[in-house]
Amino acid sequence: MAMKLRFLLVCVFVFALVGAAYAQDAIELTIGGVSGVEVQWLNETVKPGFEAMMAEAGTPVKVTVIEFSGSGEDLRQQYVLDLGAGAGADILGFDGFWLPEFVEGGLLKPVTELVGDSALEWEGWSVIPEGIQAIMGYDGQLYGIPRGTDGRVIWYRIDLFEQAGLPTDWQPTSWAELLDTARTIQAALPGVTPLQLNAGTAMGEASTLQGFIMALLGAGHHVYDFEEDKWIVSSPAILATLELYETIYVTEELGEVRWQLVRNGRDLSFEAFSKGEVAMLVEGDFFWRGPLAPGTGNYAMANRNEVVTFALMPAREPGAGYRGQDFVSASGGTGFVLNANSDHPQLAWELLTYMFSRDTLEALQQLQPRIRARVDVPIPNDPVMTRIATEVIPLSTIRPQLPVYNQVSAQIQLMTERIVSREMTPMEAMQAYDAAVTEIVGEDNVIRIPLER
Repeated sequence: MAMKLRFLLVCVFVFALVGAAYAQDAIELTIGGVSGVEVQWLNETVKPGFEAMMAEAGTPVKVTVIEFSGSGEDLRQQYVLDLGAGAGADILGFDGFWLPEFVEGGLLKPVTELVGDSALEWEGWSVIPEGIQAIMGYDGQLYGIPRGTDGRVIWYRIDLFEQAGLPTDWQPTSWAELLDTARTIQAALPGVTPLQLNAGTAMGEASTLQGFIMALLGAGHHVYDFEEDKWIVSSPAILATLELYETIYVTEELGEVRWQLVRNGRDLSFEAFSKGEVAMLVEGDFFWRGPLAPGTGNYAMANRNEVVTFALMPAREPGAGYRGQDFVSASGGTGFVLNANSDHPQLAWELLTYMFSRDTLEALQQLQPRIRARVDVPIPNDPVMTRIATEVIPLSTIRPQLPVYNQVSAQIQLMTERIVSREMTPMEAMQAYDAAVTEIVGEDNVIRIPLER
């Protein structure tokens, strides 16, 4: 009996040593820059699945998910610091419009340089349209895999429209109709903010894309002329867009100025909308599937599906929008890139492609239905997101994928802030924008469209 006991103890000791050695030999891979339900998906689906697959293959791996809490601007700055110092997670959640600046700054490398040309043979590329692949691409090279894309619309509260005597199947066909709706709400529902159109430097890129660009596209052109390869710095459309801001925030007070100027203003507007204190809010589909999502959103609405819907953003007048459109939208896109500082780029690529396999993405769709990069991954059980995919995306356009975009965007944010804070008139703000952007990109790279008045 004693010998058997000693034998069992020896076996336990040996197995413990082997287990410890195995654990020590496991290669750690980290995923950073993620938040919300994606953290849950990575920890509950990706991590155990990939670790089991690699263990079976004889290469033990430990996946660590690093959650990030903060704004997009905070994350971008953290990446600048980490990558510049040779640090950071192996895989980074990344906004596509950051790529040109990071690549030109030598902070990122193409996947083919890190992994080899075999990265281009991944099966997923065949079901990701080239336009969406380009979200994680720059200058003909791929740097990662896109999550998908999105569309921007006017979200509105059906219940508040009913209370104000407005149609619940509302769809404005002009800025005049949009403003008339806001005025009706202002008169009928004291205490309710009629309209939120992002502005100011505190909201960062949200002011540029969700706010200014959405309005500017309706006025007739983009911030950049893609045919002439030049920035449009002065035009009747820019002036009209700034006058729209002036109407909303200064002359008629249809929006809440404070939210445009404080650091957490965007969150405050989200919270107010969720409480029925904002009637209309211009935002991407992220608003629906993220902050307002029942049970998971920061401002979750149990009755979201019953009281929230969207309308398309109208052109200033029918047919006067970008490309002659009646309605307009702007699309962004995010994804994941490989960190050039990773000690295990090949394994990191295997993890990234595992994350974006069809089965793994379908698990994420159950938590957060959205427009995924892979066309073979459908949007399940969400008619609103399906409408975004079918009705909004065909109307949409993207930001210029250029290294100086972030600098120009910062000037757009400042220009809108100067309006809502009453620092400048629309004409003065446009002239200041013209001078600042010209200094950034050079006189040869700007266009001024003569004013018609």
